[in-house]
Amino acid sequence: MRRYLELLGVQLKAALLLSMQYRLDFFIQVVLALFWSATALVPLYVLFSVRKGVAGWSADEMLIVVGFFTLLKGVLSAAIQPSLTNAVEHIRKGTLDFLLLKPADSQFMISTAKFELAQLADVWTGLGIVAWAAARLPGALSWRELLLAAAMLLCALAILYGMWILVVSLAFRFVKLDNMNYLFVSLFEAARWPSSVFRGALALLFTFVIPLALLTTYPALALLGRATLRHVGTTIAVAAAVLALARFVWLLSIRNYTGAGG
Repeated sequence: MRRYLELLGVQLKAALLLSMQYRLDFFIQVVLALFWSATALVPLYVLFSVRKGVAGWSADEMLIVVGFFTLLKGVLSAAIQPSLTNAVEHIRKGTLDFLLLKPADSQFMISTAKFELAQLADVWTGLGIVAWAAARLPGALSWRELLLAAAMLLCALAILYGMWILVVSLAFRFVKLDNMNYLFVSLFEAARWPSSVFRGALALLFTFVIPLALLTTYPALALLGRATLRHVGTTIAVAAAVLALARFVWLLSIRNYTGAGG
């Protein structure tokens, strides 16, 4: 574990040095990230200017969901998407061999190969939105609610990472995955809304098939003190299952990978 933490530190240091080489570009990316995060609040402002609640959620409660969505979007854009999109390019060009030959776990090396640190602005923006919205709610948050929300957020990160690993693993079979990449990001946009907003087939799709409800709605429910044992148990079980499936599919894909000379 210590060895992999040191490797992660090396990768982060390299990403930081690269960002500092192009400071103006880094600054522009941060400003753009903040701008797009701000635009995500516009639909809520328009919606709650004409009504007091939506599907049982008040404006401040909905802001907590949007805050968690913004945070996860920052992690996806800064850490998960750049590295694993880079992996697709390695698979396409046949240069994945260089990473597989390194004396470290291939999934770890692929997952930490590239970071876009400017996108971490979304993480801080998301935390700020959650804190601001929570401060406007009646009553004080308990440590139990904060810790449970943090734990469920970690599970959400695990689910998001596992889902992306599964998408990237498809590149071993279907080399060009640009459309799949856009589809995944577009579907993730639905997580900015609480799961109770969706009805019928969409509710089933975003809860059981593509577990977007677990990414933002369940951590928000935990912070609001509404999470039940079913919510907690489902989130933990799905996170463990998605990670296990992603690991299995990745190892199977690597085993069948023929390399540049295949």
